[in-house]
Amino acid sequence: MPLHPQIAELIATLPAPPEGPLDPALMRAGDETHVAPLNERLPLHAVEDTTAGDVPVRIYTPVDADAYGLLVYFHGGAFFLGSLNTHDHVARNLAKETGLKVISVDYRLAPEAAFPAGLEDCHAVVRWAAENGEALKWDGKTLALAGDSSGGTFVAAVAALAHDEGFDRITHQVLLYPSLDLDFDVDRYESLRENAEGYGVETAGLKGFNSFYFESGADAANPLVSPIKREDLSGLPPALIVTAEYDPMRDEGELYGQRLKEAGVEVTVSRYAGANHGFAQNFSWIPEYHKVFGETAAFLRSTGE
Repeated sequence: MPLHPQIAELIATLPAPPEGPLDPALMRAGDETHVAPLNERLPLHAVEDTTAGDVPVRIYTPVDADAYGLLVYFHGGAFFLGSLNTHDHVARNLAKETGLKVISVDYRLAPEAAFPAGLEDCHAVVRWAAENGEALKWDGKTLALAGDSSGGTFVAAVAALAHDEGFDRITHQVLLYPSLDLDFDVDRYESLRENAEGYGVETAGLKGFNSFYFESGADAANPLVSPIKREDLSGLPPALIVTAEYDPMRDEGELYGQRLKEAGVEVTVSRYAGANHGFAQNFSWIPEYHKVFGETAAFLRSTGE
């Protein structure tokens, strides 16, 4: 189907990319201006800002209960953008739809924090959650990871790190339009050519947006940076991989799902027609794209049991 008309209408209003180098501080400040005031956000039983060890987190409790499954969420933003606030509505919707207690991670960003600082923060919070189950009222069963875009990169990388360490408590991984191959050679995937221009995130801009991560020490050949380059994907947690029809990174997500399946991992790959990169963050108010939260909930209930 064509690009959803409401998405196309908004994209048509976007200004041309700024000339010259990107300014992280300015772009972060601009993103924060789009955050809804507290009184307009989806209400939950409790939302608490705290720390997991040394890492700031925001914990979303959907309802009052004696025990909860846990979902650790990593926001997107090309490793240099995004915050607890810019993705607050995503975390709230995940909590409401899944019924899980969501722990959103305020990991360190490039370029101020060199690789692998952000990844280490995400990994540390997952271990912290398992070690502090009593305080979190964890049911001892579900410990899921979820992330969008570069947050999906961290989901795949943390799942791999945990597996290699013998940490087997992660039960599910949810990757929303993930960035899994940071080698942006346009000949690697058809979607990099098909969706190169006009859909919000453009192929020509991918290197620039990820340059802060590269300059901080990330190497696209490293499987912790480009998880699709990991040779052995066996033994990883069941995965839901959500892709968008008009996303330059669509094909790498779908290929990763295929490789997981070939490695014996239980996997669901779900492509959202008419959607572009970032739809769960930017267009979840459109009913057909809000369904991604319900699909996530269904996956978490039905998989790995």
